[in-house]
Amino acid sequence: MWGTMLSGLIASPLARRLIRTALAVLTIVFFLFNLRRAGERAGRAAERLDTLEAVTHAQRQMLDEASRRPRNRNDLVDRLRDGEF
Repeated sequence: MWGTMLSGLIASPLARRLIRTALAVLTIVFFLFNLRRAGERAGRAAERLDTLEAVTHAQRQMLDEASRRPRNRNDLVDRLRDGEF
């Protein structure tokens, strides 16, 4: 029963055109969904990169400041007396 209905549907030129059109529309819709997902992924990657750059900048500042710190108490006292701190 299903076989005869399917063969009758495929035999009709109008039905074939509708099936072709539906498949083309479905392909375009899936392409657009995939494009949207890729855009979201790219946005998340860009946000992650911005966060990583900010963290790296803060770490670099901390390392620069740590390299200029007084090495011992005498250096600290000398800096405080000279007003460099």
